[in-house]
Amino acid sequence: MGTLKVVALADTHAPRRWKGCPPAVAGHLRGADAILHAGDVCTAGVIEELAGYAPVHVVKGNNDGPDVTAPETLELDIGGLRVAMIHDSGPRTGRWARLRRRFPEADLVVFGHSHIPLDHHEDGLRIFNPGSPTDRRRQPQGTVGVLRIAGGRLLSAEIVPVT
Repeated sequence: MGTLKVVALADTHAPRRWKGCPPAVAGHLRGADAILHAGDVCTAGVIEELAGYAPVHVVKGNNDGPDVTAPETLELDIGGLRVAMIHDSGPRTGRWARLRRRFPEADLVVFGHSHIPLDHHEDGLRIFNPGSPTDRRRQPQGTVGVLRIAGGRLLSAEIVPVT
């Protein structure tokens, strides 16, 4: 298998913020091999919409409604890369060490909640928050993450502006 394109999202907050897939987000979703949503989809309709692009893996966020059936955490293998997901990674201080303890086998942990994009790699673990494509809060732009995976390795992780 060649290089996989994985799009990471979080905090879409439908229907208040996500009225439908924004065109700039759809542009990144086209051709994706998988989609990771790190919680706060808020309504199951977002998951259904995303599934029209690629298989979706989602974790439950603190604002997700009862129709969103998702686990609190998820661990999966994508192209040989060990990926873990959680919505709320806790306070910034101590985050990397906390996620390493929580997911000792992971190569990559994708999370959301803060709406603040983050890409941090340290000692064999990359922690990645794609930000929010629709609720940027105090961030200059809405963002998504685009990951490239091949041969069990994360070739690139990019935070991409979509607004």
